[in-house]
Amino acid sequence: MPTPPFRADHVGSFLRPKALIEAREAYRAGAIDADALRAAEDAAIRDVVRFQEDLGLQGITDGEFRRTYFHTDFLLQLDGVEEAGGTQVKFHQHGGKALEYAPPVMKITGKVAHAHDIQRADYEFLASCTTRTPKVTIPSPTMLHFRGGRDAIDVATYPDLEDFYADLAAAYRAEIASLADAGCRYLQLDDTNLAYLCDTTQRENARARGMDPDALPRLYARLINESIRDRPDDMTVCVHLCRGNFRSSWAAEGGYEPVAEVLFNQLEIDGYFLEYDDPRSGDFAPLRHLPKGKTVVLGLVTTKLGDLESADDVKRRIDEAARFAPLDQLALSPQCGFSSTVHGNDIEVEQQAAKLRLVLDVARDVWG
Repeated sequence: MPTPPFRADHVGSFLRPKALIEAREAYRAGAIDADALRAAEDAAIRDVVRFQEDLGLQGITDGEFRRTYFHTDFLLQLDGVEEAGGTQVKFHQHGGKALEYAPPVMKITGKVAHAHDIQRADYEFLASCTTRTPKVTIPSPTMLHFRGGRDAIDVATYPDLEDFYADLAAAYRAEIASLADAGCRYLQLDDTNLAYLCDTTQRENARARGMDPDALPRLYARLINESIRDRPDDMTVCVHLCRGNFRSSWAAEGGYEPVAEVLFNQLEIDGYFLEYDDPRSGDFAPLRHLPKGKTVVLGLVTTKLGDLESADDVKRRIDEAARFAPLDQLALSPQCGFSSTVHGNDIEVEQQAAKLRLVLDVARDVWG
């Protein structure tokens, strides 16, 4: 029985179906209640589970169909966390176009605590729909620090940031314990910040917020390790490093070298979903730091453009990566989700399916 991460895997989010988008709009307008919205979500999730199984995927997600953003829907359910507007960011698109967008920023206004189970009911529904391995995706705990820094954390509540990190890790441990108790054995932390620390502009922005970009990777590794430290021995935990994924655009560029040694050797996880779909991600040399027993899932198939990659090109790039890390410690996936926010990337549903078929076909040819 294969174990996650799988040779052919995916990051998690899928394009939202029209019926689900309409149900969300009806809920916002007060035309339907929360139960009716959840019923619409349930129906859409059953369909996307069937879609994944019919393709042949082993790791199955709910497509993040209950979320507006990959991170805020989760983080705002922790005590002490509020949304405080957005930070204007210039996102880049292929062809040189720029997209102005202000991702939501979280503010810490009180003690961070795990008030209630956040993903358990969603996991239990997903698990009831599939006989394969259900995967839960949640935002990395670093998402409550990097974008706002010290200024976003109430100084009266947390005069010492070490207490903030301790409370945040404890809240994550409680959520992971809840998921483990429900049967979850495949968990993914979605982290933009370790990838942003590979970008010179983002590093300067961090300095302007009073942070040391050279120290942050170790801080974040410690925070994540503390957050997952009590997971069951048979729970696979992976991290997805993302440079931004909003309507086919991205916010950060740069290879993994600035964080690679810490990422691979201090972060106590099992696998890494790494974006490698175009030159903005750098070369494969950072993979030389990968120790035995861990897997890198190469995100060689882009979710940002509908054009389908050539299988031979993808195989050639896997061969390039295998010069720096053993082939048996590598796997393949799309570079990111297809819809990290409800807006979705600028591709078609059939193109989404074609990308996943390509991943499955190449993985079968390369690893059997």
